Amino acid sequence: MDPEPYKIALISYVELVLMRSGDVNYHRVLAKLGSLFDCKIIDCYDHPEYLKTVLKDVYQEDYSSMISQIRSHLGELEGDPEIIAFFKIMES
Repeated sequence: MDPEPYKIALISYVELVLMRSGDVNYHRVLAKLGSLFDCKIIDCYDHPEYLKTVLKDVYQEDYSSMISQIRSHLGELEGDPEIIAFFKIMES
């Protein structure tokens, strides 16, 4: 099965949750991903550890809540092996 639609869906949910949390923090996440890892949010599908590092820094005590909010959008995608692997890293 082509993982590309799942990748796009997951990253869209990540961006949706981040944008809803506020423009300033969303832009901080983008800036930190660029400066620390020379990447964008879409790259974090293959490197969730980058996103984890930045989200923990930006959202600190709200990190777990952010991950829960992203998960709440997944629906049937949550059972996909690549999505499971992504969240295993994010929640470790």
